[in-house]
Amino acid sequence: MSTQESRPSRSALILYGTETGNAQEVAEELGALTERLRFATHVSELNQAKPEALLSYTLTIFVVSTTGQGDLPANARTFWKSLLLKKLPPTFLNGVNFATFGLGDSSYPKFNWAARKLYKRLLQLGANDIYPTGEADQQHPEGLEGTFIPWMTDFRKHLMDRHPLPPGQHPIPDDVQLPPKWILQSKGDADPVPAPELQAPETDAAQTDEYPGLTHLDYDLRPLPDTLTATLTENRRVTPQKHWQDVRRISFTVPESVPYVPGDMIAITPKTSPKDVQAFIDVMGWNEQADKPIALVPTGDTVAPSPIPGLEDYHNLTLRSLLIDYLDVKAIPRRSFFSNIAHYTQDSMHKERLLEFTNPEYLDELWDYTSRPRRSILEVLHEFDSVKIPWQHAASVLPVIRARQFSIASGGERKRTSDGKTQFELLIAIVKYQTVIKRIREGVCTKYLSTLRPGSTLRVQLQPGGLNSSVQQLTASNVLIGPGTGIAPLRSMLWEKAALVQAFREQNPGVEPPIGPTVLLYGGRNRTADFFFEEEWEHLSKLIPLQVLTAFSRDQQQKIYVQDTIRQNFTLFFRLLHDMKGSVYICGSSGRMPQAVREGLIEAFAQGGAPITGQPYTRAQAEEYLIGMEKNGRYKQETW
Repeated sequence: MSTQESRPSRSALILYGTETGNAQEVAEELGALTERLRFATHVSELNQAKPEALLSYTLTIFVVSTTGQGDLPANARTFWKSLLLKKLPPTFLNGVNFATFGLGDSSYPKFNWAARKLYKRLLQLGANDIYPTGEADQQHPEGLEGTFIPWMTDFRKHLMDRHPLPPGQHPIPDDVQLPPKWILQSKGDADPVPAPELQAPETDAAQTDEYPGLTHLDYDLRPLPDTLTATLTENRRVTPQKHWQDVRRISFTVPESVPYVPGDMIAITPKTSPKDVQAFIDVMGWNEQADKPIALVPTGDTVAPSPIPGLEDYHNLTLRSLLIDYLDVKAIPRRSFFSNIAHYTQDSMHKERLLEFTNPEYLDELWDYTSRPRRSILEVLHEFDSVKIPWQHAASVLPVIRARQFSIASGGERKRTSDGKTQFELLIAIVKYQTVIKRIREGVCTKYLSTLRPGSTLRVQLQPGGLNSSVQQLTASNVLIGPGTGIAPLRSMLWEKAALVQAFREQNPGVEPPIGPTVLLYGGRNRTADFFFEEEWEHLSKLIPLQVLTAFSRDQQQKIYVQDTIRQNFTLFFRLLHDMKGSVYICGSSGRMPQAVREGLIEAFAQGGAPITGQPYTRAQAEEYLIGMEKNGRYKQETW
């Protein structure tokens, strides 16, 4: 029997590579779509799949986000490497039918490169693409949904035409609920678990001056996969109390020796505040069940991957602890959430309005209701108060709390404490602002971190970053551009550079180290309020050839940004990046800043000097030079 004949008559494999969870959510939506079209559907991360297994499915959909400098996410790299083996013949994936959807950010030069690379390699190995690739853009006015929803709607029509159902069979209608793959079950007669106190009990300690405003001591006992247990040693505000933004210098230590390099990140999985969880329990009417022991169990014969990996090792699980530790009631709901909760209301007006949000024609309304005012699931359920989700379905309806990534700011000698522990230093802006609907918004993770006292323990994950600087690149000439908290990974590079110089001097007494000059271009609002690590730059400039340029936008009548400082120093940037073949690193907020910096650098190549020919570059040649830098890894961007 051939592979083709042994296939189930209709099956779909949806594979995702995700860094922050967006690609996984998109993959799960596509999984629901194929399930409704009566495909036997399996959704999994890419690293769990073997390329040869793709032949067993009628079709495979790849959903891949781009990370770093055009790279695939960590949970897709093993699969990607297995496709790059030189021994694979060009017929290796003959008979595999696939479609690809990429998630990216157009403020990066290598927009959606991961999906494009994967697509190209699949074709090289003989796979057959059945539908044009979709590319979502984080910068789209309506976010990722702005591209994904129209693509998915048309893709559904295509699948209906390509794989018609047999006579008499129809797709599962949207108003029929797909059965959850995992449900919560009561553990019967087990004793209730005491609820955590709403107010942290360390009130006496909180009143001391040592840690003003830090009221909560937390010991994170969650069995989160692939994490280190880190102790919080510093949580200090570095902006003045009256400044509009609360920025913290936060440090952790771990007892073991853990190597890391500039650009690497710490991922922290926050918890939902007990107060918000109680509000959610109240609105759902779950008080009676909230503190009784429960378990998460699969339904049906085919076991889908658990929505919450590691939960089987969690002791004394209750609905309340699940909501605090794992489920995100403060997330901005996706379109699929509205179609899900429409099944749980008897109110015809509420149901109609919820289903309107799922209609692709009303995508702008969905955006205006959810993303623009940053409205949370908790608020949505307050407004649609007729919706009552059965507690058994909580894990299949509510999104999982995602880890948030923060660039490590420590490097060189700052990676270790005096007693030999590994140290991670972070620079974190606490997210708190007022929205267009006059509501105060707080970031789930930064809110969690903002009250933690030193001595707390957290489960953190060390993740590789995308800057990938070789020692050769670090010791050559560099331009580092970092407005605000974007300075964090650049500080890590400078301390690393200082350590390399020190090591060279120790091994080669009397010999001047071969180190290129570095220009640090720092951007902020006010020199007095947000010139982070100011005291260190002078110290570092004694260890390495370092020049610091600044752009404080609000310190004078006319606003000055980092790109304006580039324009004031064309010759300097031309010398470092063109004549000395240096590298540029841009870190900070995505969006307009990276584009403006890129434009400033192109102007520097056109006006800052003349190449060997003696003639300055034209605009087109300057652009070509910068594209060449991108291609050979001398132009790197890490923005968020």
